Amino acid sequence: MKRELNFFWSKLFNFDWKFGLFLILVFCTSRFILVLHANETSDYKFIGLVMFVYALTPFIFLNKHGRKLMEMRKPQNYYWLINAFIFGLIFSLVLYLLGDFIYHNTFQNWYVYIGKSYNIPSEIGSEDKLILFAIMAVTGMIFSPVGEELLFRGIIHSSFAKSIGHSKASVVDSSAFAITHVSHFGLVFVNEEWQFFTLPALIWVISMFLVSQLFYLCKKKTKSIIGAIICHSAFNLGMTYCIFYL
Repeated sequence: MKRELNFFWSKLFNFDWKFGLFLILVFCTSRFILVLHANETSDYKFIGLVMFVYALTPFIFLNKHGRKLMEMRKPQNYYWLINAFIFGLIFSLVLYLLGDFIYHNTFQNWYVYIGKSYNIPSEIGSEDKLILFAIMAVTGMIFSPVGEELLFRGIIHSSFAKSIGHSKASVVDSSAFAITHVSHFGLVFVNEEWQFFTLPALIWVISMFLVSQLFYLCKKKTKSIIGAIICHSAFNLGMTYCIFYL
């Protein structure tokens, strides 16, 4: 029987839910703490490093067969790549409209709170704003979509799917993704103190769970992790546009 883990890790784990839980505990907990620290200090340099490490996980832990199992391959349905981009963009805009309708321009609005980490100067010209937007958009469309999808919809999903099937595994990886994002919004640092916005956090977590399910759908339809990455990239593009211009 073919093994999915490389030689070193196969001595410690089987490729099953226990290994998936190990990944969640190690990578999600450390990321949660680092994001909270970044929100408090406004020093986000380590977050990019986290995403880089996420992107390396399939190569650190898996052999070629394991990476094939998590569908690191060319898309089998290119039409769905277009759908993935459109759906990701739409979801980000709907989430903007929901937050703006309920919480307006307050820190209880997830995009407003996340937007403060972008450090957009209050007095900024349109050309400089466009340049800053382009930098943030390109960064947001590359680092977190690649890193997070390879980790969550990739290696974590595949390890749980080996034990409980793909449908239940998608619930697990989506839940882990959603809860991890409480560090980005929900548990917030405003006015030099920590606060927890209960209802906004609940809406945010549910939204992150649902968008994770959308990422998994795009992976499933394209039969490639690239489908999830494209949808995630489009979501981040839409979110960045909303923060800068809406």
